[in-house]
Amino acid sequence: MIQAALASGHAERRCVFEAFARRLPEGRRYGVVAGTGRALEALRDFRFGEEEIAFLADRQVVDRRTLDWLADFRFRGDVWGYAEGEVYFPGSPLLVVESGFAEGVVLETLFLSVLNHDSAVASAASRMTAVAHGRPCIEMGSRRTHEESAVAAARAAYLAGFASTSNLEAGRRHGIPTMGTAAHSYTLLHDDERQAFANQLASLGLSTTLLVDTYDVTGAVELAVELAGSELGGVRLDSGDLVSQAFEVRSQLDRLGAPDTRIVVTSDLDEHAIAALQAAPVDAYGVGTKVVTGSGHPAAGMVYKLVSRESGAGRMEGVAKASKDKASVGGRKYALRRRSPAGEATEEIIGINERPQDDGDDRALMVPLVEHGEVVARTDVEAAREHHERARAELPQRALRLSLGDPALATTYLDDWS
Repeated sequence: MIQAALASGHAERRCVFEAFARRLPEGRRYGVVAGTGRALEALRDFRFGEEEIAFLADRQVVDRRTLDWLADFRFRGDVWGYAEGEVYFPGSPLLVVESGFAEGVVLETLFLSVLNHDSAVASAASRMTAVAHGRPCIEMGSRRTHEESAVAAARAAYLAGFASTSNLEAGRRHGIPTMGTAAHSYTLLHDDERQAFANQLASLGLSTTLLVDTYDVTGAVELAVELAGSELGGVRLDSGDLVSQAFEVRSQLDRLGAPDTRIVVTSDLDEHAIAALQAAPVDAYGVGTKVVTGSGHPAAGMVYKLVSRESGAGRMEGVAKASKDKASVGGRKYALRRRSPAGEATEEIIGINERPQDDGDDRALMVPLVEHGEVVARTDVEAAREHHERARAELPQRALRLSLGDPALATTYLDDWS
């Protein structure tokens, strides 16, 4: 596309690209914007180096003129979008790129690959932390995804309320609290469970968490308290009927004089399993596969479309595709979250080519991310985590239901573009 646009003289034509989701995954009531910070950091260093240019030249992917353009590429446009951590709905203009055609189109895969992955993880994680009702969730999914995706998933889950991660690289890069427990292999290494527990306690201290379901749960809990006393930090359950086992273990710990010992549960948890465990005396949830794979929806379904371009007369005009089931809405978008006087979100309002009017208690959603090629927004995960907490708190209670349902807020376009 860039080669053809350069040849035709349209490569620098002013354009507006928009990233959005036509729909939410089936039954979901809201999505969570995540990955914006990672995408902006990647944009800072987005270059075609000598090795990349040589590869394109050797394979004759594009002509010399295009190679020269790529070698000199620097994004010089503007980017607006929803703040990272914001909740979104079908049609929400999550990212708006204003630039020449070639500059904007070359960024499509970069932006979509980051946003689709991270938003899928954060959307699932937000549902999990919402039903956990303050009990900490620990991200433990590194072994269920690509090694780099694991780091990104840990960041996205933390953004959406997870308390910590078992991925130490995510802790190093993003400052996320780290936490982990011993596996069954550690217990099986030893001649018996007593030796395994004693060695773990001697090395890691009484605050450690002992895995108690390698053999017999009741016997392991009794042994753990015998060795550590009332100061034992925690026990982990990783199999069986977690609800009934949690009640039995809590009763046993209390009876043995360890009322402050925490119970951590793992074993293929998702938001529905966490909700089912709410009545059980569980102190923390370790979540792996389901959070890093978006709990059944591993991509957020976002697309990146040209919605406006410079006309031959030099004016910006809306453009849109009309493909069956994949139609888009033309024109540069501006978004506003309509709220009730009590501060509860009631509607997503999208203005086309002009900003919607605030009726007094609404909230503008679009913020500047890049100005003239320079990143101007915060890219750290703590800012996104704080924003998500505030944004989710605005949603009506029905948004947090796990049952299948329509998006919690309707999206209204103020101008029917044609």
